[in-house]
Amino acid sequence: MLLEGKVAIVTGGNRGIGGATSRVLAREGATVTVACRDAASGEAMAAAIRDGGGRAISVLADVSRRADVDRMVGVTLEAFGGIDILVNNAGVDVGKPLLETSEEDWDFILDVNLKGHWLCAVACVPYMVERGGGAIVNTSSVLALSSLPNSGVYSASKAGILGLTRSMAIEWGPLGIRINCVLPGSTDTDMMWVGLTPDEIPAERRRVDEATPLGRVADPEEIAEATVWFCSSKASFATGSFLWLDGGTTARSPNPR
Repeated sequence: MLLEGKVAIVTGGNRGIGGATSRVLAREGATVTVACRDAASGEAMAAAIRDGGGRAISVLADVSRRADVDRMVGVTLEAFGGIDILVNNAGVDVGKPLLETSEEDWDFILDVNLKGHWLCAVACVPYMVERGGGAIVNTSSVLALSSLPNSGVYSASKAGILGLTRSMAIEWGPLGIRINCVLPGSTDTDMMWVGLTPDEIPAERRRVDEATPLGRVADPEEIAEATVWFCSSKASFATGSFLWLDGGTTARSPNPR
């Protein structure tokens, strides 16, 4: 097991990429705090990990609120005695054109997607230092590098994570903390298909598959495996790194010949 004896917090750890990450961390021996805004699904994920022989708890937390983040950290410390790993995965979108985006929409997305990464990291770092170091993985998106209609604020938030990752890596490397970033492409989660009816999803999936050099969308566990690698000693010299996990989408020229 890559992470035997480690304690990890996963924000948005109840479903999608975050849920897969919670499961893979536990499979690799980590004790997991599943942090999310939905108590029922968070506890269901923690219970599934425990039923599989792992150790996990769930914590209700809105990562855009410092009080919630501090409570998330406090509950983890009380239950498990320390923190070694943070996976900043929580993210939201509203799917609106920029001209229809309200100030409230902007604040909601930036507060969760960007400020939340910062709040969680600065809350965990002192306790990682106490244990001799740690690993943080920030979750961005290929939409940090390009964008789609109705994704302007989401793209801005995900681009901000890249700069934040670099700054964290520079400042906290001397403390023994590694900070890296994954950039998923199209991944088979509920968020991927939001706004589509069940009848519309197959055609949209075919369209996305055809636009991806590997010919398919990612399974959430494929993103989780890369995230867990960054958390492990296998990535001991990686910090400030970005890993594109998009099936080759960003490598393809938009101008076919």
